Amino acid sequence: MSKANDQLDLSVLSSSKNGLVYLTANDWALVADKATRMQFKAGEHFVQRGKRTHGVYLLVKGKASVQILGQTAREIGPGEVCGEISFLDELPATAEVVADEAVWTYYLDRPTLQSLFELFPHLGSRFYRSLAAILSRRLRETIGNPGSGKKDSSARKDSE
Repeated sequence: MSKANDQLDLSVLSSSKNGLVYLTANDWALVADKATRMQFKAGEHFVQRGKRTHGVYLLVKGKASVQILGQTAREIGPGEVCGEISFLDELPATAEVVADEAVWTYYLDRPTLQSLFELFPHLGSRFYRSLAAILSRRLRETIGNPGSGKKDSSARKDSE
């Protein structure tokens, strides 16, 4: 892997508005140094419902579908994270993630992240804060984004 590609990958990850937004440039350098780069072909499942992920995937290139019970719940792309729920609660994944096209990721397993967080506790704090923000945003999207200024039609009907 060339330094130019590494820099491009870091640029994609660090500029994403839907990814690990609280990580600093130094955090990203540490993460990229320890991550395993993985590639998945179109149609390949890289998170499987009912199986633990043992880590998180950071999408660098390509798009994937998050599927729940065979239905596409959302699409994710460069800079976004998947496998985070299984990583956080150490239980099987709640969804399938399937590559829609060739996908490149950084994969960070639990032992690697734990050793990084022991050496750099503030990195751990920013990492988990970022995951909390991701999960919060996704929950708001799922339930209609209360507080975003958008009117919920059911709330209007109740007040009439």
